[in-house]
Amino acid sequence: MIVKGGRTNYGELIGILMLDTKFPRIYGDIGNALTFSFPVKYKKVVGATSQRVVREADPSLIQPFIEAAKELEKEGVSAITTSCGFLAIFQEHLADAVDVPVFSSSLLQVPMVYRMLKKGQKVGIMTASKPHLTQLHFKGAGASHIPMVVYGMEKEQEFPAVFLDQKETLDVPKVKNEMVKVAQTMVKENPDVGAIIFECTNMPPFRDAVQKAVELPVFDIVTLTYYVFNSLIINGENHR
Repeated sequence: MIVKGGRTNYGELIGILMLDTKFPRIYGDIGNALTFSFPVKYKKVVGATSQRVVREADPSLIQPFIEAAKELEKEGVSAITTSCGFLAIFQEHLADAVDVPVFSSSLLQVPMVYRMLKKGQKVGIMTASKPHLTQLHFKGAGASHIPMVVYGMEKEQEFPAVFLDQKETLDVPKVKNEMVKVAQTMVKENPDVGAIIFECTNMPPFRDAVQKAVELPVFDIVTLTYYVFNSLIINGENHR
């Protein structure tokens, strides 16, 4: 067998475009490499703060994200994701810029999850900030036509302080309790919710707690990344 070279390092199939943040990223967060059972390659987009991405949806960030995606592709990744679900708004731009698959947001799972549910059920979305999650984001994810309910974390204490306002310490039990509370409220007020999707890439560390509390399937960026990763392997080796 003859293999092709041309790069310095290999085996990092998933590239992750990272926001420019300083908050802790615990095990389970997309920004913690130990979350994955395979190597990943990170690329920080300088200046892409939570403020500019989540609250402002700053279009001037499109080009820096495109440039970073191209760098990841050049460095050999086979698929690219991001560290913020709000980047669904850039999905088309990013996908058109490179020749590898791009899944900018866990929201891309919304149509698939909805088709799994029985008639009359809805998809529950948990997001970092409901006021800033718009139809433009759902359109970017191909999900604007899906019956769903959206609940946000913006009225809680610890979650927005850390993940939106860049507090550099994280009270893990407090955030877990906040996540569980919001999920339980969603399901209580909307008993037709058949599954939950976390928009926010900082939420996966609390997936197990939410699953246990509401007894529903929960999808997030980590479940999506594993799904894509498994599609990139042929006979145990990267097909690229």
